[in-house]
Amino acid sequence: MLVGINLLREGLDLPEVSLVAILDADKEGYLRSFRSLIQTAGRAARNLDGRVIFYGDFVTDSMKMAMDETTRRRGIQAEYNRAHGITPASVKKGIPALEYAVADMDYVQLDLAAESVEQYGTGESTDHLIKRLELEMKAAARELAFERAAELRNRIRSLRLQDLDVKS
Repeated sequence: MLVGINLLREGLDLPEVSLVAILDADKEGYLRSFRSLIQTAGRAARNLDGRVIFYGDFVTDSMKMAMDETTRRRGIQAEYNRAHGITPASVKKGIPALEYAVADMDYVQLDLAAESVEQYGTGESTDHLIKRLELEMKAAARELAFERAAELRNRIRSLRLQDLDVKS
């Protein structure tokens, strides 16, 4: 089965992943940096038979560093396992536990009913209200309160649409 997933998402728990293939691994950039390669490759580490393939025309410094770091970590883990009599085993998790959990976290249903400045009871103009809501939205995003930021974004859109209708 072939599945395309953003493997860099925080909290994404897919222990069933046994193969991670990184296409164009030799194209340097944010998603092909040393840290990103290590993090993405680590998704296969929870599976006993996990494998990572870097596809590219040549080996970049980031790829070499990632492979060296993986080898170093694997050696440390193997030594620890030997010293403590641990036999490695893959994480076993039922598929139903993963069925909708990831998809449900990505989407939020918001009420997109038209709003008016009067609803806020501030007495400020639409332009001032929009500017204030934009500041709140950016602050919410900085605090990683993305649902709140999305709600504010939708309120701003609604106010702008309402303002356009009034001016028409």
